[in-house]
This record gives sequence, C-alpha cells and structure tokens, in this order.
Amino acid sequence: MNTSRYEKFRQAIQNQLIVGDGAMGTYLYQLGYPVGKSYEAMNISDPDIILGIHREYVEAGATLLETNTFTANREKLAKHGMEHLVKDMNREGVRLAREAAQGKAFVAGALGSIRAGKRENISTEQVAQDYEEQLSALIEAGVDAIMFETFYDLEEMRLAFKIARQIDNDVPIICQFAVEDSERTKDGFVLPEAFRILREDGADVVGFNCRMGPNGVLRAIESVEGMVGLPLSAFPNAGLPDYVDGRYNFVATADYMAQSAVEFANKGARLIGGCCGTTPEHISAIVSALQTVEKLPSLDIKEHAAKLTISIGANEPVGASSASDKDWNKQPTIVDLAKERHTVIVELDPPRDLDIAKFMRGAAELKRVGADAVTLADNSLAVTRMSNMALGYLIKEQVGVRPLVHIACRDRNLIGTQSHMMGLDALEMDHVLAVTGDPARFGDLPDSSSVYDLTSFEIIRMIKQLNDGVAFSGRPLKQKANFVVGAAFNPNVKHLEKAVERLYRKVEAGADYIMTQPIYDPLLIERMAELTKSISIPIFVGIMPLASGRNAEYLHNEVPGILLSDEVRSRMSGLEGEVGRAVGVDIARDLLDVAMKHFNGLYLITPFMFYEMTAELTSYVWEKAERPANLLSR
Repeated sequence: MNTSRYEKFRQAIQNQLIVGDGAMGTYLYQLGYPVGKSYEAMNISDPDIILGIHREYVEAGATLLETNTFTANREKLAKHGMEHLVKDMNREGVRLAREAAQGKAFVAGALGSIRAGKRENISTEQVAQDYEEQLSALIEAGVDAIMFETFYDLEEMRLAFKIARQIDNDVPIICQFAVEDSERTKDGFVLPEAFRILREDGADVVGFNCRMGPNGVLRAIESVEGMVGLPLSAFPNAGLPDYVDGRYNFVATADYMAQSAVEFANKGARLIGGCCGTTPEHISAIVSALQTVEKLPSLDIKEHAAKLTISIGANEPVGASSASDKDWNKQPTIVDLAKERHTVIVELDPPRDLDIAKFMRGAAELKRVGADAVTLADNSLAVTRMSNMALGYLIKEQVGVRPLVHIACRDRNLIGTQSHMMGLDALEMDHVLAVTGDPARFGDLPDSSSVYDLTSFEIIRMIKQLNDGVAFSGRPLKQKANFVVGAAFNPNVKHLEKAVERLYRKVEAGADYIMTQPIYDPLLIERMAELTKSISIPIFVGIMPLASGRNAEYLHNEVPGILLSDEVRSRMSGLEGEVGRAVGVDIARDLLDVAMKHFNGLYLITPFMFYEMTAELTSYVWEKAERPANLLSR
C-alpha cells in the first residue's frame, strides 16, 4: 500500500507543480496562541484547531500538507515536559493531516533540525535516537513522504536521511536547507555540492525553506539552477517580520508571494509553498499564479554547470589619518551641526566575518568626502555581525570620523545594556541610536533569545539617566555621561499621523534627534515635513540608493518599514549591476533634492557595502549646498 502511495508522489513531483501549505506555528500565533508553548502538543490538546488549519490550506488549493510535527522530537519536547508523548504527538499529526487532505493532497511528515546548526551538548548517538523515534511514528502512521526542513548542516541532514531509509527504504524524502545566504550550508558545503551528495544518497526533492523571504530563496535557487538534476522545493517566509507593540507581523503580500512562486517554477521548483508568516491567503494566491506556468524546465543537469567558488580576502591595512589626538567631547554634536547646516550621516554595516579591510576603506572614503558621522547598525535583521563598538572605536581612532552606533534592545538585558553604555562612554563614543531590534528567531541564530528588557522608549530614558550621573539601578555614579541619543522613525505607514504621535513620545522620552527608515517617495518627504514641523529636534531623512531592480522589489515586498513608490519600482525594473546602481544613485539624488528643502539632517544608507554610492551622494549634498571644501569633516 505504501509503495503505491510513494510512487504516486514521485510521479507527481516529476511531472507537475505541487503546491505546499503555508505556516502552522506563526499562523497559530496570529490566531492568538502565544509563542513559547508547544504548538505540536495541540495535536493532542486541541486537535480541532490543527485540523481546521489543515482544511483551510486544502481549501486554498494546497496539494501537499505538512504534519504539525516540526519540533515533535524528544529533545525539543523535553523543554515542555512532554518527551513521553513523541510517538502519540507524531501519529496524531499524521492522522489530522490525512483527515483534512481527504485524498486531495499528499501528506508529508515534517521534521526539523534538532541541532539547528549548533554543536550543543548532545551526542550524535542521542540525535540519531531522537530521529529514529520520530521518524518511526510518522512512517508507521502512513505519510506519503518525509520532509526534512530548516536544516542548517549537511551532516545532520544526512544522519536523519540515513535513519529514514533504515526504517523504510522506499519512502520519498524532501530535503530543505535554511541558509544564511545563497552560497553554502552552515557546515561549509557549497549548495550544488550539498545537493549532489543528497541526490546520490537518494533524495527525491531538495530545496530551501525559512530564514529568507522570496528574494533570498530565489537567489538560492539561482545559485544551483541547472546543477541539481532533481525537483527543487521553495518554501520562503513572507518577507521579514516587523515587531510592533509586542507582536510579530510579516510584510510580504499574497500577490508578491504569488509572483515569486512563478519565478521559482520557471527556475526548476516543482514543490512551492510557504514558511513563517504565510497564511491560506498566500497559498491561494500562489495556486492561482502557478496556473499561468505553461512549461516546466527540464531537470537535466546542464553541461556547463560550474562549481561555486568563494574568494576570501585577508585583512589589508588601510592607510588613514590618525584621530587619536582628537578631543571628541569638544567637537560639535550632529545636533549642533544640523541646527546650523545640512549634516550627513552615512550608514556602513559591520562585516559578517573577520575581514574588516573593505569596511575600513569605506569609512576612510566617507571621511574623505565629508560625511559628518558614520553610523553602524547593531546586528541588523538579527544577523550576527562584528561588534559596532569595536569598529566604531577603530574608525574614530584610525580614520578620524565620528562613529554613531546603534543600540538594540534585543540582545542585552538591563545589566548588559548599562555595561555596554559605560564602555561606550569610556571610549568617548557619545552618539547612539536606540532601536528595538529585529527578533532573534528570524536571524542567523534562531534559537537565541530576544531579550527586550527595554522598549525603545525606555532605553532612551535610561541612557539619558546616565547623563544625569545615575545608574539604571538608581545608584549615583561618580560622573555624568554625555550621550547624544537618537530615535528611529518609520514614516512608511498607512496612518502617518499616528506614527508622528508615537514620535512625539520618543521626543518626550529624551531623544535628541530622529533617524528615519529609507523613504522613496518625494511626496511622503513633504508630508512628513509638514506633520513634524513643530518637532524641535533634528530629523535625519533616510535615503538608501537602490542597487538593482531585484533589490528594489525585495525592499518593497519583504523588509518591514520600507515602501517604494510605483515610479521608483518602474525606474529600477530589470536593472542589474553598474547600470542598476547608477539609476539607484540618480533616484537618490532626486530624493535628496526634495529632502534638502525641508530638512538639514540627511541619513544615507550604504547598500551591500557599495560605499562608492553613498560617497557620491555625500559629495552631491555638498555641491548642492555649496559648502566650502575646507569645511568638510569639521
């Protein structure tokens, strides 16, 4: 009986498009079930809820359902005291999916990585036992396939794969990685090689899920296109999550997910669904869009397929002027500067590896063209980067440019935050931007904790308390700090008036200046100027030059807090490389023309470390402002 069911799935995945379902966990969260509980336990405690969600996905047109068993293994369930329910939870998961499917959809037994890319204090033997226990229950309960999803390491994927084959040598297996970028697994295998190994092991489908939105998954698929020889799967998140008023919200619309699904299909994906943030609405749109796909690409491996290579450069010394003799406390603050003239802050993201050469070259170039400060994010998008405190100190001392570091509420508790601020004070790095920070679960270490001891309002007040010589605990300090504290503002919202009301609260909390999210609509800049004209502190208007048409669509559809006008998207459509960057700079110039009429503060954001783009725009500001060259960087 199993053989017939397995063969039916294999024939379908070879010859047609199969639409998977969307998220279970984040959908339950949207329905009011809190983060922290075991959603898999609801197979037993609340089966009607799980059954109802499965049925919604079938009604939306999904032809493959995943069982609600992603973390239903002994290791994960032990955190809830439910490790004795592994078998029951997985069997019930299959039963509920099968009841909802009613012959209209395949049922895949879902398993997630136990190690999640980390080398925890758990032996390989224990991991193997945990997989054997869960896989046995799923296969015995009658799944049509096994889906390994959100795996980070090829090594762990192969371990789980081997155990599945030992239990049932014929069960179809879908292998999906969650990758940080489009190049390799976390244990160092380039993706085409990882998929080649899995194909030789006998995998039926390979692909990607979670961690990335449609743009990232598309890049990952393109990195292996024509090199795999197997059907691909694509289960992206609904863009990146926003964290507003204590709740997670995903920003990618159903239409955008549907358009992306067509691109996945045209590049070899045969199994397409959704991960975190996706809902039955997204799946319904994907089903409709995929009906327009007339011909599926061949699964044959192209003769010209080449191995991916990654060049890793050594750290290079950067020739830059020393600023160790500067007395930074005597320099005018950016608030002082913005009250007198146009003032330019340029963001340069810290690197994700140990090579700082390009970052330092970028900082030196921005200093040369007259940037008033270089601002460094604090592990933006919850992706691990080099400490902005360390790099801020280096550019202050070696390059001679003022650092402005972001402080995220996500990563440090009250103790760590005060310690961090005291360290910044000791290093005479007095300009900071207080931000909430993107949730850790959607970054490169999803099992890490989001602290959020403080809100963005509270952290502003606490930092200003240090300026009064009072510790977070209320204990008097022996001297006062001198922090200039900024607050973030997102004007790309439906109700701008309400956002401005929230902004006033940050000013009342003690913010000294405001930095906005990137804006791509001149009319929005003018409207924001009108609504904020009574705010007395400087507002730095965020402008990020676009690098390509794909970059534009990614920002518009997947990144919380960023919206592009139709005109900008049209101008960038289909552009790549130098041509795309040139048009992106042109668009940014047009936005600067408007922003400079209303605001002295200008906040340029460097895309993909193309610091030449923001250096060019900085020079443009000074040309337009007719600022004398001998005043640059002073």
